Amino acid sequence: MMRFGVDIPFVHHLGFELMVFEGGASVIEYTPKPEHLNSFGVTHGGASMTLMDVSMATAARSIEQDMGVVTIEMKTSFMQAARGTLTAKGRLLHRTATMAFTESSIFDEAGKLCAHATGTFKYVKRLPTGAKTSNPFNGISTD
Repeated sequence: MMRFGVDIPFVHHLGFELMVFEGGASVIEYTPKPEHLNSFGVTHGGASMTLMDVSMATAARSIEQDMGVVTIEMKTSFMQAARGTLTAKGRLLHRTATMAFTESSIFDEAGKLCAHATGTFKYVKRLPTGAKTSNPFNGISTD
């Protein structure tokens, strides 16, 4: 297992494990806990969306590891229920000086495609450890 390069408390709470983080690609494994399931006993859509969001952001950061990214937009399609241990594969499709265009797919234990997403991310500078926090959403509404 690899480190995400930054401390992301929510990712730690969910138990995501980074397996690949290089060359515009990421692979993250996730075994949902009972509290991450919906009323049908399958992975909650919000947990799946978080998994794809993180895998796309990680793919974008893999080529510019000293930068952070913030999600600008994300479109998600669910194909079938996500059961058991899940694998998200993120990929950087294109980047500009300030933006990353990405995709992610979630596969279940049997290798079946469960969900797919595309996302746009903005690259933002990271602050040195111990520096005052600034708003990386400069000009982006966070309401």
